[in-house]
Amino acid sequence: MQSGHMLIEEPVRLASVLAPTKEKFFPSLTKIVATLGPKSRSVETLEKCLKAGMSVARFDFSSFDSAYHQETLDNLKKAIENVQELCAVMLDTVGPELQVKNVTGEPIVLEAGNHVTITPDCSKAASSEIFPLNFNGLAKAVKAGDTIFMGQYLFTGSETTSVWLEVKEISGEDVVCEIKNAATLAGPIFTLHAAQVRIDLPTLSETDKQIISTWGVHNKVDIISLSFTRHAEDVRELRAFLKSHNLGDTQIFAKVEDFEGLEHFDEILQEADGIILSRGDLGIDLPPQDVFLFQKSAMRRCNIAGKPAIITRVVDSMVNNLRPTRAEATDVANAVLDGTDGILLGAETLRGPYAVDAIKTVSRICGEAETVYNQPQEFKRIVRSVPDPMENLESVASTAVRAAIKVKAAAIITYSTSGRSARLIAKYRPTMPVLAVVFPRDESESSTWTTNGIAKARQCLSLRAVYPVPTNPNDVGATSEASLKLALDYGKKIEILKDHDRVVVFQKIGDSSVVEIVNIGDVV
Repeated sequence: MQSGHMLIEEPVRLASVLAPTKEKFFPSLTKIVATLGPKSRSVETLEKCLKAGMSVARFDFSSFDSAYHQETLDNLKKAIENVQELCAVMLDTVGPELQVKNVTGEPIVLEAGNHVTITPDCSKAASSEIFPLNFNGLAKAVKAGDTIFMGQYLFTGSETTSVWLEVKEISGEDVVCEIKNAATLAGPIFTLHAAQVRIDLPTLSETDKQIISTWGVHNKVDIISLSFTRHAEDVRELRAFLKSHNLGDTQIFAKVEDFEGLEHFDEILQEADGIILSRGDLGIDLPPQDVFLFQKSAMRRCNIAGKPAIITRVVDSMVNNLRPTRAEATDVANAVLDGTDGILLGAETLRGPYAVDAIKTVSRICGEAETVYNQPQEFKRIVRSVPDPMENLESVASTAVRAAIKVKAAAIITYSTSGRSARLIAKYRPTMPVLAVVFPRDESESSTWTTNGIAKARQCLSLRAVYPVPTNPNDVGATSEASLKLALDYGKKIEILKDHDRVVVFQKIGDSSVVEIVNIGDVV
C-alpha cells in the first residue's frame, strides 16, 4: 500500500508491530527540543534527557527569571561534559503576551453564564468578577462577539482549567464578557488570547531586548525563538538587534502563533532560519478542522525552502501521565510523515514528572514513523521545486543523499565551517544519520570552542538527521583524511557505524563539490 507521505509493505509492517522494538543510539532522525524547568533542571535529569534524545534545550523566559535559567544552563553544561553529548541552547522570548496576575494565588472558580470584566486597572485583585490585565488597549482591539481564551497553562485544551469568554460590551477601557464554560483557574498568572484580534504591542518587547542583551549575550545563545512572529519585519528587527550585540551568528526561529503570522507566513519563512509552528495558540485562531491543513501546508513550504520546521503541543497528556494517548501518538507519527524536523516539548518536560520518558516516547514514535516515510516521493517533490539551473553545492548535496540510499550507506559524512552543507543534505530528507564535522572557521573562532563545541556545530542539532561530530580547537585546518577518521571514529563510538559499513562523503575540494562512496574497512 502506498499513499502520500506513507510507504508501507503491508504484510511486513503488520507483523512487525508485534516484534520487540530494537533500541538504537539514535532513536530517531527527528530532533527533540525540550523545555527545561523545575522537573528537568538537575544535572542527573539533564544527563538522562541528553541520552534519551534531547538535541536542543529551550529556555522559556515567560517562566522564571534570568538567574533561575542561568542555574539551569550551568547544570546543562555539567551534564554535557559528563555524557559528552552536544546540545544547542534556545532562548524563547516572551513577546506580546497578555497576562492577568492573580496576586493571592487562590483558585478562582468561574460559572458558565456569569459575567466577568477585564480591566487594565492592575490595582484591582483578580476574582470571579474581574480580571486585571497588563495591557490597556484591549477595549480598542476587540468588539462584541469576539472570543477570548484564558488560563494558567493557556492552551492545554482542558476545559476545566481554562475558560472561553465572549465579549458582550465595551465600557471605557474595560471589556465585559460572558463566561462560556465552568472552570477553575489556579496559579499566580493567567495568559489571555483574543482570537483573530490584532494586538498593538511590539513582537520584540523591551523585556526581550533586556534578556537577550544580558543573558543571551553572556551565554552566546545558539537559537532565539521569536514568539508571536507576525511579519517578516519582526525577524529583520531581531536580526539587526542581534548584530548590534555581537550575536550575528545566532539563528532566529520564527514562532508562528496567530492569524497574522499565517497571513505573512511565506515572507516570514524567507527571513527566518527556521519555523516553530505553535499549534496550541493556532488552535484558538483557527477552526479545529483547519489546523491540520495549515500544518501540512506550512511544513511543505519549510521542506522546500530547506529550513527546519518544528511543531509544538503533541503529547500534552504526558504532563501528568507516563504514556501518551492513542491520538497523541498518532499525531506525532503524522507530523513526521508531514515532514517535521523536530518536536518541541513544553510543559511535558518543564513541569511534568515524566520529562525523560516524554523524550524517549516521542523519539521512539518518530523513529518508527521514519521507517515508513515516503522519502522517494519527497525527494522528487523538493528537486522539482528548485529552479534551474540548480546551484552546484545543492546539486551535489542532493546527489549525496540519492547515492547514500542507493548503496544503503550507514551514514553521510560532510565537512563544513558554516553548517551549510549539512543543511542542504538535510533538505533532501536522508533516511540515515548525517555526521557533520563542523570546524572553526579560523583561529579566532576556535577561541569560542567549549566542551559543547562551537555554535555552528550546535545549530546543526535543529536539522533533521544531522548530528555534529565533536571537534576541538586543534582540528582547525585538518586534512580530509583526518576529518574522515574523526567522523568514522565518532560513528563507531556511538554505534551507528561498523567496520563492514559504507558511508557517503560529501565535501568541497577547492571550488568543486564531490561525493565519494567509502567502505569503512578500507580506511586505515
